[in-house]
Amino acid sequence: MNTKYTFKALLCSMFIWAGVSLGLSSCESYLDVDSYFYDQTNIDSIFQSKVRVNEYINGIATKLPNESKLFTESSFPFGMASDECFASWPEDYGDSGNRHSAMALLLGNETPQSAHYNNWVTFYQGIRKANIVLTRINECKELSDMERRDYTGRAYFLRGYFYFSLLRQYGPVPIVPDKPFDADTPSEEASVERNTYDECVDYICNDMEKASEFLQETRTQQFQNIPTKGAALAVISRLRLYAASPWYNGNNRYTDWKTSDGRNYISPTNDNSKWGKAAVAAKRVINMDKYKLYTTARTERTQKLPTNIPQESYPNGAGNIDPYASYKTLFDGSVNAELIPEYIYYCDAITGGDSPQWLATPTALGGANGINLCMDLIDSYKMIDGYDIHHSSANYPYPDASHAGDPIDIAYRVSDGYTVNGNVAKVDAYREPRFYATIGYNHCIWPGTSYVGNDPVTNVEVTYYSDGNAGPLPEYPDNYNRTGYTLRKYINQEDNMKGSSRAKTFAVFRYAEILLNYVEALNELEGSYTDEATGITVTHDMEEIKKYFNMIRYRAGMPGITDAELNSRDDMREAIKLERKVEFALEGLRYHDLRRWGDADAAYNTKIIGWNTKARVNNRTGFYTRTIWDSERIQKRVFTQKMYFFPIPQTTLDHNAKLVQNPGW
Repeated sequence: MNTKYTFKALLCSMFIWAGVSLGLSSCESYLDVDSYFYDQTNIDSIFQSKVRVNEYINGIATKLPNESKLFTESSFPFGMASDECFASWPEDYGDSGNRHSAMALLLGNETPQSAHYNNWVTFYQGIRKANIVLTRINECKELSDMERRDYTGRAYFLRGYFYFSLLRQYGPVPIVPDKPFDADTPSEEASVERNTYDECVDYICNDMEKASEFLQETRTQQFQNIPTKGAALAVISRLRLYAASPWYNGNNRYTDWKTSDGRNYISPTNDNSKWGKAAVAAKRVINMDKYKLYTTARTERTQKLPTNIPQESYPNGAGNIDPYASYKTLFDGSVNAELIPEYIYYCDAITGGDSPQWLATPTALGGANGINLCMDLIDSYKMIDGYDIHHSSANYPYPDASHAGDPIDIAYRVSDGYTVNGNVAKVDAYREPRFYATIGYNHCIWPGTSYVGNDPVTNVEVTYYSDGNAGPLPEYPDNYNRTGYTLRKYINQEDNMKGSSRAKTFAVFRYAEILLNYVEALNELEGSYTDEATGITVTHDMEEIKKYFNMIRYRAGMPGITDAELNSRDDMREAIKLERKVEFALEGLRYHDLRRWGDADAAYNTKIIGWNTKARVNNRTGFYTRTIWDSERIQKRVFTQKMYFFPIPQTTLDHNAKLVQNPGW
């Protein structure tokens, strides 16, 4: 027997379909025979030990990126390639290399030849490994029935999540066989074509359904980061909502984009029942009665609610909660993750260098001073009484342009530990609590109390004038804020880049999203829909919409939805879009919302506006002048239809003749 040939055949049998998807030209280009023999020996031994099986599954999970790296060295373009913000450096700036390469997409520099965000290879490797577990897990005799169920559920979850991650970045992708091809399969038969978007959705949801059947509902504190049944159902909820949305449901822009047998990759026919499926998917999570929006109790130091906001106890009003602390605590590490019932699926957040905290923190506190928030996002936050800034009330008037920068003169407290000081401009005063939990602005105080040295870097009143204390360091002249607004969402009062930072958790899925998914799906649903598998019936019920939407509003310290908004499907749709924009600001969801709604063209092709940060301290009125920022390359956003999907790497296309590029690339 030719032993070497036999192992080559085994190698092909195991990896040929991976080569199709991963851009490998042959089996031998992936592993040589000796390496394969070593790997195969290890794999055989893995399924003889439950400890090794667990370690192997944990190893698969490491191929999923840490989604808390939203902006710097991120694995997805979702954080920086949105209309919410931009970095202070081009994607190829100096020694930063491609650290903020998501900006390449909106600067028109992304190509199929770029190395940016090439997740194709890694995610299909994860899929292959998950398939190995699902194929061979019954070989492990050491596993109890409960362990086998849980490990199987984790493998289904991982496989589904890898496909989900591919789908949201690239659009429709190939669904490869669950089992490897035979060794003698001709290469042309092993080439895999992309499936349609709906086929991908159904496959992923099927995996998550299986995962939900096997996974545990709760985890002990030690294993909180391992997915649960709720996590699997949350993926289904998000994906069903995306699939029901206009860009993927009845979109006529892709009528010529078809599979080899003539099926549309994106359905040009609107199917309203998809909204019913989305509503059911969200309702299943709600019906678990396991998750709820996180709130903290009101204290004597909590800002008084305006009279138009219900004073009843939450969830019927905001009378007994601290809206600022309830929202802020979700992101800043103030409370251990296992004590926050809003978290459905989460990961440990990075701190220090490359974290959102590092990028946002001003130079005075040792940060990079390099993330700029766009005025469009800032304008989306309402006044404290829930009125839009463009139609503010007499009680809390939004200042006109001539008085925008006037200081409020008298400081006031929003919550215990957060005060709006008297130097703050009127435009940044008396805004809703989520504004202060999320936004850093001119004259905002950064406590940074973890620092214990002698430098004056605690309780710093940060200013973004050209000669303010947040100016760039001499060696990094581009490290300054362009718009006058930055991100404080992920920063604790103690955090100081010259001191230490609180450990934090990043919620990949939280209950607030499920509620807004449910509300949006019900608003778009015509009539009713019954899911045969679960028996759940959902209807276009305005009282149901009002109930769950107001849970979000009241937790934020805002008034409930108005009757006028409830009486119009279009008005309610716009209210939901705005609520998602603010509630999930800078969490990586905006990228996908703009695309699924078909709103990306308008949002991205709008000029970036901020304050005039070139003005000096002695020209306060000049600073608080709305300014179009388009003089630097980092501010010249462009968006065309092709950017709705990320380009598939050319190296992958070169090795799969049946794989077609995304339209326009």
